[in-house]
Amino acid sequence: MALLTAAFVAITAPPSSARDDDPEHREAVRRAVEAGEVLPLSKILEKIRVRVPGDITGIEINREEGRWHYELRVIDRGGRVLEVHVDAHSGNIEQIEVK
Repeated sequence: MALLTAAFVAITAPPSSARDDDPEHREAVRRAVEAGEVLPLSKILEKIRVRVPGDITGIEINREEGRWHYELRVIDRGGRVLEVHVDAHSGNIEQIEVK
């Protein structure tokens, strides 16, 4: 379990109370992964690296409207900063924004 927790580069709570060191949020994420509601970060990274090559510089996981979402910051090969929004249950990319 410690490895799973350490795998999250940045974990944040819902926007109104976002904190990287929120133990309640970390516990909720851990439970969601164990229950199969959320794919482990390693599986998400496998899928993202194929579709969005580049360097991953940040990762967040949030629960909004009853659904978990990963948000990854990627610097692509052209030097652009991308924000990749991923459904945490399926691993499907929902949106890619250029920042």
